[in-house]
Amino acid sequence: MRSVLPFRLLAASLLLFASGCSLFHRHRTAPAPVVETVRTPNAPTPVTAARDLADAITTVLQLPADQTGRIRTVLNGTVEQVNAARQQHPAQSPELAAALKHINITSQAQLQQIMGPAKYREFKAKQAQVQAEMQQRQ
Repeated sequence: MRSVLPFRLLAASLLLFASGCSLFHRHRTAPAPVVETVRTPNAPTPVTAARDLADAITTVLQLPADQTGRIRTVLNGTVEQVNAARQQHPAQSPELAAALKHINITSQAQLQQIMGPAKYREFKAKQAQVQAEMQQRQ
């Protein structure tokens, strides 16, 4: 019985020692802080934004694959133009605002041509639903 007692005592002390590390360092088990990415006004628009928007429009409007591809192409071009304008003009300048307005008008005209008048009206009516679909994808 005496030979078992030191072994149990040794085993118990090793268990306490091993578990003691986590007892004193509880801050390590706390969940990691949530970090959100915040875009600044002059930050470039990610290239994936065009793909995600095209997918959201397709989901909400139930567009065929050929229209989705053409819409994605227009939106990719729009993202490239917006990023180029942001590099050329200072943030919140009248020149940037004018360039972005022109890009937006051109892009909307191209989307209307691809979708047709009826689907484009549906798209404009369901823009809040498209935005909600985009947020779900992020």
